Amino acid sequence: MSGVEHADDTTPEIRPAALEGLDERLIDQLVGQARAGGLKLTGEGGMLQQLTKRLLESALEGEITDHLGYDKHDPAGRGTGNSRNGTRSKTVLTDVGPVEIDVPRDRESSFEPRIVAKRQKRLTGVDEMVISLSAKGLTTGEISAHLAEVYGAEVSRQTISTITDKVVEGMTEWQNRPLDVVYPVVFIDAIHVKVRDGQVANRPIHVAMAVTCEGQRDILGLWAGDGGEGAKYWLHVLTELRNRGVADVLMVVCDGLTGLPDAVTTVWPRTIVQTCIVHLLRNSFRYAGRQHWDAIAKALKPVYTAPTEAAAKERFAEFADAWGARYPAIVRLWDNAWAEFVPFLAFDVEIRRVICSTNAIESVNARIRRAVKARGHFPNEQAALKCVYLAIMSLDPTGTGRKRWMMRWKPALNAFEIAFDGRLAVGRK
Repeated sequence: MSGVEHADDTTPEIRPAALEGLDERLIDQLVGQARAGGLKLTGEGGMLQQLTKRLLESALEGEITDHLGYDKHDPAGRGTGNSRNGTRSKTVLTDVGPVEIDVPRDRESSFEPRIVAKRQKRLTGVDEMVISLSAKGLTTGEISAHLAEVYGAEVSRQTISTITDKVVEGMTEWQNRPLDVVYPVVFIDAIHVKVRDGQVANRPIHVAMAVTCEGQRDILGLWAGDGGEGAKYWLHVLTELRNRGVADVLMVVCDGLTGLPDAVTTVWPRTIVQTCIVHLLRNSFRYAGRQHWDAIAKALKPVYTAPTEAAAKERFAEFADAWGARYPAIVRLWDNAWAEFVPFLAFDVEIRRVICSTNAIESVNARIRRAVKARGHFPNEQAALKCVYLAIMSLDPTGTGRKRWMMRWKPALNAFEIAFDGRLAVGRK
C-alpha cells in the first residue's frame, strides 16, 4: 500500500513534506495567475525561473543588510562609512536553468555574498546533477547536450570535467578512510578499462569488496594495475588495507590472481584463499569447443558440489578419464588451481553458497562496466579511477540493496561464527 492515501470527506489530504511551512493558498494563487496570464511554469522565462530569481535576490539583499547593519533606505545608515552601491548583473546556472540576477554591491567592495559567491556561476545543485549524470556513464559531451536540451544552458565540456574533478579529493579521502578490524569475506576482482597512455591499452582496475560483520557491503578500495601484478603488488595492496585497520579477514575470494595467495599469507596468516568457482568454469570453457560446454559443465558439477575433498578428487579423476585426452588443458587448469579450489568444501552449505564465486562483486562490476563502456577509453589512469569511483558512489541510492544483502548474509554469518571459532566477535566489539 502507498504511504499517501486518497483524500475524501473524512481523510485529510496529505501534502508533500516539502510544502510544510509554506502558504499553500499563496502557491495556488501564483500558479493560477501564471496560467491565466499564459506564463509557463517551467522553461526559459517560466514562473520557476522568475521565482528563483526573486528568492536569490531577496537572500542576497538580506546578506548585504546583515553586512552593512541596516535596511535599504534606512536613515540609520547615514554616516556609517559604507553604503549600498547599486547592483551588478550576473547569470547563474540553477536546477531550473540559467537565471539572471542582480547582485547588490557596497562602496567599499567588502561585501562577500555567500548564497551566490563572487565568480560563482553555478549553484551546488547543478554540480551534483553533473556528477550524478557522470556516475551513470554519460560522457562530458552527452552531459553538455543534456543541459542544453533540458535547461537551455550552455555548459562546456571543460566546465563539466572541472566539476567532476572535484570528486578526486573525496576519492582520495575515501581510499584512505579507516576500515573495520575484521571482515568475514573480501572479494577481489578486476574490471578492464582502455587507457590512452602513449597508445590505447587494456588496464585492470582491481576492486576489493568486503562483507561486514553485520552483513553489509563495503567497497574497501580501488587499485590500478598494469596486468602483470605479482606477489609484490598484492603485498602492497593488502598491507595498505592492514594499515587502514583490517587486522583479520576470514576468507579472500578471487579469480586465481597470481601472487595473491602468498601475499595474503604474509599479511593475514590465518586467512583462507578461495578461488572463484564460476571463473574456474569460465576459464575451462575457453579450452573447449562450444558444442561440448554443456557436457563439460555437467561433468564438472559433481567435483565442486562434492561433500568432501576426497570425494571431489574422485569425481575429478572421473572427469579427467572422460575428457583429459580431448582437453588436457582443462585438467591442467584444475590441477594448478586445486589448492585454492578445495577450501570451501570443508564448510557447510550456507558458507559454500556465498564464497564459492565472486557473483557478489560481479553485480557491482556490472554497474561499473556500464559507466566505463560509455567512455570508450580514458586519457590517463586517474580519469579511469575517477569514473569507477563515481559509479561506485552511485550504487544503491535507495538503500534497498543493502537490506537484501543483510538478509541474505545472516545465515552465512552465523555459520562463519561457528566455523571460525568466534573470530568475528572481535569485529563486533
